[in-house]
Amino acid sequence: MKKLLNRLEPVGLIAGSGRLPFMVASAVRKTQRPLVVVGLRGFANPRLADQADDFVWGGLTRLGGWIRALRRRGVREAVMIGGVRKKAIYSPLRLVRYIPDLRTARLWYVKVRKDKRDNAVLLAAAEELQSEGITLVSSVDYCREHLADEGLMTRTPVPRGAEDDVEFGWKIARSSADLDIGQSVAVKERDIIAIEAMEGTDSMIRRTGRLCRVGGWTMVKVARSKQDMRFDVPTVGPETIRNLKDAKCACLVLEAGKTLIVDKPSTLALADKLKLAVIGRLS
Repeated sequence: MKKLLNRLEPVGLIAGSGRLPFMVASAVRKTQRPLVVVGLRGFANPRLADQADDFVWGGLTRLGGWIRALRRRGVREAVMIGGVRKKAIYSPLRLVRYIPDLRTARLWYVKVRKDKRDNAVLLAAAEELQSEGITLVSSVDYCREHLADEGLMTRTPVPRGAEDDVEFGWKIARSSADLDIGQSVAVKERDIIAIEAMEGTDSMIRRTGRLCRVGGWTMVKVARSKQDMRFDVPTVGPETIRNLKDAKCACLVLEAGKTLIVDKPSTLALADKLKLAVIGRLS
């Protein structure tokens, strides 16, 4: 009886943009547990409401509102996943669009006053949720089959001469991620073309394409050494693959077991179609 009750407890989904919230929502529904979605306004897809037993909109900087919405619906376990464009927080109208509630203001100006890096902010948010009896769990728990595997994942082989760039890029990406600068780097002939920063992976890819018009470069994407898999899990998908092709990338390297590939089979099939090698590597 206890197992049955636990199985029927609702799962909360705090959703940003992109396909990943839909993947998690589908996986939760297969467990037959009710799904409560808090869609982040301006980021989440409204069609998520079709996947949810209960759907509410929440402001990006309204943490207190998330907590109230989830608690009223009996949620004690939640997943946070989906994209949030951090650069939007620095837009000219940010003071109007992102007015924080009291809980968020206290977190922003007190808890993370001296460290506003993504990981610090998300960890503080997780602690606030936990203080109200809502435990954040890893999104990976619901989509492990979409994690990158070790070794070559495509039929397309690693281009000749790219092996050195894979080794070199891996070291740079590891250092960059652990410094919380960015989790992706672009290299060619052991030269750093670009490092991901606030603009995100896709913007970095386009920038690399402009800087390296000859193509044939390698992108490496990793997790932090102490990556908290409850949030900010490194992710690539079909759009990433298309952007890499447009920018004339030849090889994509992902950290195995810690990088999500959106709709993995179809994304890898697309990489093969576009002649892009994709490999996974363990730390």
